[in-house]
Amino acid sequence: MVERRLEASQVSSVRIASIDGRPPVDVLRVPDMVVEAPNWTSDGRWLIVNAAGRLWRVAAEADAELEPIDVQGIPDLNNDHVLAPDGEHIYLSANDGHIYQAPLSGGRARRITNTDRPERMHYLHGVSADGALLCYIGLEPSNGDSTANVFMIPTAGGADRQLTDSKKPSDGCEFTPDGYWILFNTEMFSRTPGHAQIARMRTDGSDLQQRTFDERVNWFPHASPDGSMIIYLSYPPGTAGHPPNLPVQLRLVRDEDWANPEVLISIFGGQGTINVNSWAPDSQRFAYVAYPVGDP
Repeated sequence: MVERRLEASQVSSVRIASIDGRPPVDVLRVPDMVVEAPNWTSDGRWLIVNAAGRLWRVAAEADAELEPIDVQGIPDLNNDHVLAPDGEHIYLSANDGHIYQAPLSGGRARRITNTDRPERMHYLHGVSADGALLCYIGLEPSNGDSTANVFMIPTAGGADRQLTDSKKPSDGCEFTPDGYWILFNTEMFSRTPGHAQIARMRTDGSDLQQRTFDERVNWFPHASPDGSMIIYLSYPPGTAGHPPNLPVQLRLVRDEDWANPEVLISIFGGQGTINVNSWAPDSQRFAYVAYPVGDP
């Protein structure tokens, strides 16, 4: 895997935004590392981020600093990490393609995913509200190409369950707080390669529904803890995948009004901005990462 690097004069800017439109709070600016994918701890005090293959915490306030979390017995991490509902553990995707559980305070990691299909890469995105299940994207080779489908696995370990079966890729799967739905982005509704839209389905894989219907490329839907809102990352038309360094929007859907999303934030970003659920526990704020070049 090629390590992503910042461009000249570019910074990773971790920010906290409010849904009422107040100016974002600049929490952290790092000029020498790609900081990605903030989570929010259940006590509202900390953001958890990935950078340089490691896990870090950042105080959820202005002028904070990166503090390393010492997770042991695991390869370098990617930016797919989700906090357990118990507030004491975290689930992590590593660059060996497996998902692990570790203490949030640091310590020895435990592998969750199976090894019976060594060709499958596991990319974590969601944990159920009761802490019993994880949903992930399983990436597998297929006739010289690859497939990316939605799977579930118990957090205690056990058999995988495949929920989608399509050659058109899906990503960003996440449970809704009520436990009835899985939100995700997918190309299953499009004839244009790369044109992802937001969808949802029941947790057994039934009742697949398209939620966005526009020319933009929409990724990573995240439901607020109270279930009343969903925020997602919206790329310019024609984007393929979820690359970095593009002008993107963070769009907010209130009360399932998908026809009228609000554009809350417009930034230079993309990959790493909101790959994981970054809502605060109060459902009034969320964290994200911008990657401006120069001073903005």
